[in-house]
Parts: sequence; structure tokens; C-alpha cells
Amino acid sequence: MAQFTINTHRFDPYKNMKFRVKWDGRYVAGVSKVSALKRSTEPVLHREGGDPSTQRVSPSIWKFEPLTLERGVTHDPEFEAWANLVCSTEGDAAVSLKGFRKDLIVELLNEQGQVAKAYKVYRCWVSEYQALPELDANGNAVAIEHMVVQNEGWERDPDVPEPTET
Repeated sequence: MAQFTINTHRFDPYKNMKFRVKWDGRYVAGVSKVSALKRSTEPVLHREGGDPSTQRVSPSIWKFEPLTLERGVTHDPEFEAWANLVCSTEGDAAVSLKGFRKDLIVELLNEQGQVAKAYKVYRCWVSEYQALPELDANGNAVAIEHMVVQNEGWERDPDVPEPTET
């Protein structure tokens, strides 16, 4: 059976190296790494008094793992500006209760740069921000900016169809 409905000639799954992240209607520059979109459902164990000594398992609350975003350090202020909405150096009165949550879109691109899948991540906010890594005068690496984003759920965007490849 074909794994792709439009591109039936294709049998290789999509690569994880081409993607984009968008918030506030704009693509965020330079994002080089996004952690996995992961959810889990906590099990609830229960047993009725007349049942044998075997427990039953039912689903309970959902848990959505935080996302980690990384990019090379540049002069683009987007990461820091969003992180500052939750934790400002000007004290509690400076925290933005109105704008600190954002919806994100994570787009997976095929090898031709077409959007193959997109996921909407809801009610996100920055719980951890790292402006600079540990610096090393003897090192040979790119300086990486890092943020951890809490979220209240995600779903695949059904309006993004499989692109026709040429």
C-alpha cells in the first residue's frame, strides 16, 4: 500500500532537517532545532471490590511536553522579547499578562521546500530562556540561544495537504 496519497512514487519518509516556526503571523529567523511534539495520557488504576485482584486502567488527564527551541545567536530580538513578557527585570508589575501566551505553528518541509505537514501548538509561554551558552575561548562552535516553551496542546493542521512533488 502506498504511504503517500498524492506522490505514490515516493516511499521515503520526510526528513527532519527542513522546518519553520511561526508566531504572531511571522516566521522566526534562524530556528535550528525544535524538540519533539509529545503528549501522554496519565493512566488511572482502579478496581471494583468484587473484581479479581486485577486492576483496570483508564485514561485520565493529558499532558503535553514542553517544546525546546534553539537557534544561533544573532541580533534578532524575538526570543528575548517573548521571554521578557513572562520574566521582566523591571519587577512583577512589568510582566505582560495580556501578551505572554502565543500560538505557534511548526511546519515540516519536504526536500523541495514545500510545506508537507503543519502543527498548531496552543497557548504557549516561555518558561526558560538562555541568551548565551557557556563561552569558551578555545571552542569552535556556534553560540546557541535556547528557550523552553510550555503549551496546552497541539494538533495537526488538516488544511495542509500533501504537496505535489515534481
